[in-house]
Formats: sequence, C-alpha cells, structure tokens
Amino acid sequence: MLLPAAATERIAALLGRRGYLDRPEDLTLYEYDGGVDKHRPDLVVFPRTTVDVAAIVAIASEFQIPFVGRGAGTGLSGGAIAREGGIMLAFARMNRILEIDLENERAVVQPGVVNLDLTLAVQDRGYYYAPDPSSQRACTLGGNVAENSGGPHTLAYGVTTNHVLGLELVFPDGSTVETGGQELDLPGYDLTGLLTGSEGTMALVTKVTTRLMRKAELVKTILAIYESSEDAGRTVAEITARAITPVAVEMLDGVMLRMVEEATHAGYPMDAAAVLLIELEGLREAVEEQVEQIREACVLTGAREFRVARTAEERDLLWKGRKNAFGAVGRVSPTYYVQDGVVPRTKIAPTLHFIGEVARRSGLTISNIFHAGDGNMHPIILFDARKPGELEKARAAGESILAYCIEAGGSITGEHGVGMEKNELMARQFSPESLEMIGRLKDLFDPDNRLNPGKVLPTGRGCLEIRQAPLGGPGSLSHSTVY
Repeated sequence: MLLPAAATERIAALLGRRGYLDRPEDLTLYEYDGGVDKHRPDLVVFPRTTVDVAAIVAIASEFQIPFVGRGAGTGLSGGAIAREGGIMLAFARMNRILEIDLENERAVVQPGVVNLDLTLAVQDRGYYYAPDPSSQRACTLGGNVAENSGGPHTLAYGVTTNHVLGLELVFPDGSTVETGGQELDLPGYDLTGLLTGSEGTMALVTKVTTRLMRKAELVKTILAIYESSEDAGRTVAEITARAITPVAVEMLDGVMLRMVEEATHAGYPMDAAAVLLIELEGLREAVEEQVEQIREACVLTGAREFRVARTAEERDLLWKGRKNAFGAVGRVSPTYYVQDGVVPRTKIAPTLHFIGEVARRSGLTISNIFHAGDGNMHPIILFDARKPGELEKARAAGESILAYCIEAGGSITGEHGVGMEKNELMARQFSPESLEMIGRLKDLFDPDNRLNPGKVLPTGRGCLEIRQAPLGGPGSLSHSTVY
C-alpha cells in the first residue's frame, strides 16, 4: 500500500532520519523471517521507548495503516511479516535489561533483548533464564513472548508463558497498559497469559517482567545411539512410563546427524539411524540414580550405545551440534522448510514412519530433529526454490504431515506459532465455534484488524472457515462457506 505522506512526515519528525527505513533496497531486508513466506513493508521504524511505540501506533490508527511488530526475524511461521504492507515496528533499539532482582529471582527487560543475553547477564551469580529456543543467540524476548517460544529444556521448565510475570503493552489505538507484575499471582483475569502467545495480533510488547532460575547442582548430558528411529521413539515412551522427567529429550535422525556432524564435529555418529540427546539436572544423588534408570530404558528399547558426557566441554559440544542444526542444513540444501507439529509421545514412532512415507511419495529429502520429550516434531523438508514447483511440493508435504499430527491427537504447532503459514489449517484443528471465539477476542483488541492482519485465523481459502474481514471493516471476522 502507499502510505499517506502526512503519516510518513510525522513519523520522520518523531524518530529523526536515522529512525526509519523507506528505500526499497532497505525494505527488502525486512520482507521475510526464518520461514518461506515473503512480503515487503512500506516503512520500517526503530522506536527507542514505549512513548515512541505509542506515538507510532496512534499515527497508524489515525491514518488506518496496518502495522506489525518485529524482533530479530527468526520466527518460522511468518508472524513478523508485513502481510498487508504498512508499517513495521522493529524493536532492535529497545534492547536494554532494565532491572535484575536476584533476591526475588526477577528481571525486567525491553523486548529487543536477545534471549541468551539475559542468561549471560546473570550466569556468573548462578542464575539463568530457562526458555531456550534453538535461535536463542539471536531471537529476542519480545518475539519469544509473542510466539510463546519453547526450546529443548521446556520439557521440565515449560515454555515462555511459564516464565513471564508481567507485560507492558501498546494496544492498536495507541493506549499503553501494564498486566501482571513481579508477584507470582495477582487477582483478576490473567491478561499476561492471554497475550503471551497471541502472535503480535492483539498488542505490541514494550516491556517484559520475567522469572530467573538458579542453576542446578549437577547436570548430566547423555547421548543414546540407535539403529532405527522407531527404537529411539520407543525409548521416549519407556522413559515416560518410568515416571522420569529429564529436562530435555532431543532426537536427531540419521539424515540430520550427518549434516550436523559434518558442520560442527560435535561427536555424533555418522552411521547411526538416530540419536537421543537427553539431559538431567538436579540434586547429585537424584541425577546419578536417574542416569542409571535411563541407561536401562535405552538398552531395553534397542540402543546400541549409551554415552554420558564426561566434561562440561563435551556437553557444550553436543548441544552446539543440536543448536546449530538449522545452519548445518543450509550447507547441504539451498532452501528448507521447517515444520512444527505435535503428537502424543506414544505416537512418535508411527509419525516418523509416516514422515518417511511422505518423503518417498514427494521425492523430497526430509530430516528430523525435534523435542521428543513432548512430542514436538520438527521435520525439515529440503528443496530447491529455484526449481519450478519445488516450493509448492514442500508446502504440500508439510501440510500432509500436520494433518497427520491432528489425526494422531496432536496439534499443528508446538512453538513456532500459526502465523500466516498455518492459519488455513486452523479450521482442521478447531471447530467453527472455537474459531469464532478466538476471532471475537481478536476483534475486542483490534476491531479494525490493522495489527498484524492475515495471521492466526483463516482468511477464507478452505471450507466452513471463520474469515478475517478486510482492513478497516466493521469488525474483523465473518462466517463464510468457501468451496
């Protein structure tokens, strides 16, 4: 869309010439995230304060311009893409840790603070921030709040919403509110919980109050090696049956193992069909006992080898391989498409078998690396976008896998969000009544559908869907049957 000149002039006066980008060559850098979709904003702005954000949103409201917030752009579902153009608020300059209160195990940060930087700020004093997405060296806490991000260690410690105590927010009309606080449980409706994970469609986050956690007395990292992915999947079920909850259970299949090892030399076996990366932490006696229980579970379910990292350096190297996996894929394939379905842990083995069938039918290579402990599958579909039809083939393969996850009793997303990637699948996951209720919430916060439009809810491609109305319409949703 073409922005009104008066709106651009007022934003320029507010932020100064170095506070925004409007040249096409600059805007191109903000048309994508970590997924496969693209759309260019008309203006990218860099607020430094909550007051700046509120003023920009008020201008967008006055001129009926769509707008979207953006952290580091590492998301994988198109959540930070300006699908309808308009203004993109990039929070890179709101990147200060405002307060650290270790006595109460709290921190207050701006949304542009990088996830890992919060841990680095407190680790020398024995604390850390628990949610650890694979992109934690780059992703920001504001984006983590928007997507309710997870990570390998959420099996024991939960996702972002379990660590967010309060938010400062700017609503689509430019008003500013605070929810929650440093207390554990405030009276009234849990607006903090509602807006964490709302994918930037109801409000923009300008400040976050988080929990901090103490480091454990002992950490043990285990590598279990298998001749089949199905055996590794059975091990996860066996560990669960023994009432053991590791802090992380990650699985890498053979295709992924070879890509990771060639890139990072982390010590993964090149000839295995799969490995489980298992981590335990807690009191020394309990951890040492659980290591032996997990050893028994792995051997019982077909592990050919069971290794325990002997040093902190070995442990860090194993996790380096896991956290750098997506970069390793980039060395092998010019493009890849990451999926994010969830299945019950007892369905991991048949789901892996189905993914293998999809790979054979489509003629595409699909590797698997995922949070096996909570059934959050991440099949990575390798393709070459330069070849006509390959992107469409990859999308179709991903949709087949997500449909299977729903049929298996799971979900279309575990941590990446719905965004613009999976919104048409929402009608398969939810009933029309449930979608209508979700839409009514969106309508309550954003009646003109200008904040991150075209995300989360179906837009009308499928059957019996709840469709988002055009921008500026009277309410954001309408019933529709489309064939």
